[in-house]
Amino acid sequence: MTTIKLKLRNSTTLEKDGRLYFQIIHKRVVRQVATDCYISRGEWDESECRLILSPTANTQRRRVLKNIAAELQGQQGQLTETIKAFERSGKDYTADDITLEYEKAFGNKETVFVFLHRHINMLHEAGRHTTAERYDQALRSLRNFREGCDLRFEMLTPQLALSYETWLRGRHLCRNTTSFYMRILRSVYNKAVSEGLATDCHPFRPVYTGIDKTAKRALTLNVIKWVRSAELSHAPSLDFARDMFLLSFCLRGIAPIDLAYLRKTDVRQGFIAYSRSKTGQQIRIHIEPEIQRLLDKYKETGTHYLLPIIKREDGTEHTQYRNSTQQINRHLKKLSIKIGLPFPLTLYVARHSWASIAQSNHIPTSVISVAMGHDSEATTQIYLASIQTAQIDEANSMIIDSLQK
Repeated sequence: MTTIKLKLRNSTTLEKDGRLYFQIIHKRVVRQVATDCYISRGEWDESECRLILSPTANTQRRRVLKNIAAELQGQQGQLTETIKAFERSGKDYTADDITLEYEKAFGNKETVFVFLHRHINMLHEAGRHTTAERYDQALRSLRNFREGCDLRFEMLTPQLALSYETWLRGRHLCRNTTSFYMRILRSVYNKAVSEGLATDCHPFRPVYTGIDKTAKRALTLNVIKWVRSAELSHAPSLDFARDMFLLSFCLRGIAPIDLAYLRKTDVRQGFIAYSRSKTGQQIRIHIEPEIQRLLDKYKETGTHYLLPIIKREDGTEHTQYRNSTQQINRHLKKLSIKIGLPFPLTLYVARHSWASIAQSNHIPTSVISVAMGHDSEATTQIYLASIQTAQIDEANSMIIDSLQK
C-alpha cells in the first residue's frame, strides 16, 4: 500500500512563504517530492493537509491559490499514475523507485512558459518575427491569466481552457481576439504533443477557435481618388503615408510587411516579383504607370530596399518595419481627419479596398486577392493557386486606370 500526502515545509523566517511537497510512504519508507509552489501559514490547513482560502486574501491572491491548487492536482495525478504503472507491472518496487520514475517521466519536462520561450527564440532565429511576436503576445496573456504561475502541459485540460476563455472574455475582448489566443495556445500544445511532452487530451474542444466574419472597412474608388488628389506638399509626413497607402492599393493590396521588405532586385522586366512573408507564395505584379510614378518618387533609399520604410540594414530591420508602419498608420489617421473621412485610413484599408473595388468591377472571385472574406488563409490559397498571372495583371490595370480617370 502506497500513500501520497501533501505537506507544507514552513520557512524558518516567519514572514516568508513555506514550500509545498508530496510525502510518499511505501512499505513504511518515506520519500519527498518537492513542488515549486509556495504559500503562507494562513493558507494551509495542517489537519486536513490542504490549501485554504484566507478570508483576508484579495481577488488576485485567490486566483494565484486556485492556480496552485490546479498545479498540485496535476502533479498528484502524475504521481498516482506512476504508482499504478508499478502496480500493473506486478514487480516489487520501492519508494525510491517511485520518486526516480516520477522525475524521469515528468520532472525534466519543459513547462508551458519555458516551451513557449524556446519556440519564440526559434522563430526569431528563423526570421519569422511576426509569428514570434504573436507567440510572445499569447505568452504574456497566459502569464497574466495564471498570475505568473507556470504550468505543465498535463494541466492544460478542457476545464482550464474554458477558464482561460472566460477570463479573456471578462476583459471585454471580442470572439476573434479570444480565438486568436486559443489558436496559438492550441498550436503550441500540438507541438508539445509531437515532441512527446504531452498526451493529447483535446483540451480545446469546448472553446471557440474559429474566425467570425467581420465587416471590412473599404473605400470606394471615388474616395481613393480623393485621397490621391489631396494637396499635401506642405505636410511631407502625411504625403509619404498617403503614397505608401496608394502603393499598397496599386500593388493589389500588398501586406504591409511585404511592402516594407520589397527589394530593388524584386523589380525586373516591368514586374515586381516577391514571396509573401506569411505563406511563401510567389507574387508577380505588372508595374503600371501609377506604380512607377510612386516608385520614382522614392528611388533614392540608400539601402537595398525598394522603399524608405526600412532605412538601415543593421539587424534591426524588423523593428524598423514595425515602427515605420505604426507611424505611417498614425499619419494616415491624421490624413483621414484632414480630408474628412468617416473612419481612419490604415494600410490594411488599402488592402480591403482593392478587393472590394475589384469585386464591384465584376472581377471573378478567383482573381481577387486575399482580402476577400474567406474563412481561412487556406481557402484563399485554394483560389489563388488557380489564378493566371495575366488575369490578375489585367484586373489590376483596370482598377488603376479607373483611379487615374
